[in-house]
Amino acid sequence: MKFAESKDLTLVELAAKSRDLRHEMFNLRLQQASAQLEKPARLRTLRKDIARLETRISQVRNQVKAA
Repeated sequence: MKFAESKDLTLVELAAKSRDLRHEMFNLRLQQASAQLEKPARLRTLRKDIARLETRISQVRNQVKAA
């Protein structure tokens, strides 16, 4: 997910997307622990996508506070 893609999402949508990505990361970590993970690079991209979403959530919250 690119940062530009998250600019059009609302706070609720961003939180839901973040929750979904965290759930996917949890499942991938379980696969990794049982040596069944096929794409280890997906963990890294998920971690970065979650960070992008959390950054955008912080920006939206700060805009709401300032207004």
